[in-house]
Amino acid sequence: MNPIKQSILTIEQVTRKFGGLVAVDQVSFVVNEREIFGVIGPNGAGKTTLFNTITGLIAPSSGKVFYADREITNLRPHQIAQCGIARTFQNIRLFGELSALENVAIAKHLQTSTGLFKGIFNLPPTPQQEKLTYEGARELLDLVGLSDRQEVKAKNFAYGDQRRLEIARALALKPQLLLLDEPAAGMNPNEKGQLSEFIRDLRDRLNLTILLIEHHVPLVMGLCDRIAVLDFGQLIAIGAPEIVKSDRAVIEAYLGDEG
Repeated sequence: MNPIKQSILTIEQVTRKFGGLVAVDQVSFVVNEREIFGVIGPNGAGKTTLFNTITGLIAPSSGKVFYADREITNLRPHQIAQCGIARTFQNIRLFGELSALENVAIAKHLQTSTGLFKGIFNLPPTPQQEKLTYEGARELLDLVGLSDRQEVKAKNFAYGDQRRLEIARALALKPQLLLLDEPAAGMNPNEKGQLSEFIRDLRDRLNLTILLIEHHVPLVMGLCDRIAVLDFGQLIAIGAPEIVKSDRAVIEAYLGDEG
């Protein structure tokens, strides 16, 4: 008997308009706990706009977003992060001149309770919290396989390792739901294969739910439990990979282009 799946993210009739352009058009779906859920579609389909509405970077024109049992539609990005949602971006946003350790530690600082006054004057409990912050950052670098290069500047990492570092920084927020925006962009085939194993391992080890946008169809089909397909802002298919890849509307709108 299969266990009952609990939903963690609910998108309810979300629409986002930019003037006369409808970027996301009444999209609804549910993501379950510990699922790896993919969002695919042609360029301009509304995938990143949808991600931005989930994480509070832009507000939907209409519709609602729920995380667990809480509506988060109109919360600001930092409030949504505090709920347990973290993300990476299509364009890597690391601090290039800072070390890998410093990049992760900056995100870990958001989890501390030290006030501004105590932080400025380095009063207790700041030193202890600082120690814990860097210990936690080192653990995350070890988790993503970068512990041996913690003092290397972020700008000196290979592209694939920069992606891993960005994920480590997102994990510093202690999310339950991790959103990955095109994590395989710019990677070679070998790196993409390693990325799939890495994402699956993260889900299993940290009990994460992962929602990802990705253009590389073989990666999505082999990694995701379910997939939603957008085209011109509309949801045209949703389901297990084997169902989605045989859907006529999906083939015509997107997969046919993979030829």
